[in-house]
Amino acid sequence: MPVRVLIADDQSMVRTGFRLILEGEPDIEVVGEAADGQDAVRLARELRPDVTLMDIQMPGIDGLQATKLLAGPDVTDPLHVVMVTTFGLDENVHAALRAGACGFLLKDAGATLLIEAVHAASHGEALVSPAITTRLLSHFVGSVPRQPSEPDSPLTQREMDVVKAVARGQTNAEICGSLVVSLSTVKTHLAAAQRKLGARNRTEMAIWAWESGLVR
Repeated sequence: MPVRVLIADDQSMVRTGFRLILEGEPDIEVVGEAADGQDAVRLARELRPDVTLMDIQMPGIDGLQATKLLAGPDVTDPLHVVMVTTFGLDENVHAALRAGACGFLLKDAGATLLIEAVHAASHGEALVSPAITTRLLSHFVGSVPRQPSEPDSPLTQREMDVVKAVARGQTNAEICGSLVVSLSTVKTHLAAAQRKLGARNRTEMAIWAWESGLVR
């Protein structure tokens, strides 16, 4: 089955550009477009796409509020939302991650990264662009002091290693190589760490690691 994508952006040229890129992929299907946050929420709830590309700045309900309604902590069955921003250090990105977004993408990231972002989000791989992600997390976690929650039970050393790798922006395949373990082992450690931390996705695990000072 193709990855079903909803595009939400108030600029028609951006929506058209994203659609042309994504529909050029045989395993991606654009199922709808929205020009504002209210339509984005309505269509996402109606269509249940695998991934919603959500612009931050939109009229009416902005992308942050729309994301919170679709993927926030109080949502029983959250959707995968990737925030789209113009600025690499937009302070709203940190708020977007807090609102439940599973990742983010710069509008000028290019076709390859857009496609990668959609595939990554559809599989729960939140950290789309490691260099940008780690820069943003380190910048905003440092500027917004928080007391990280304690895990339900202590993480094992291997689980801690995997969480640190996620916080550095590594993919599962890269973690396999750096820790010299199998993919199934990485997934097992990730699932255990996510359960202990009460995190809903990789981004929340990464934020916890940054706030805990495990990664600098």
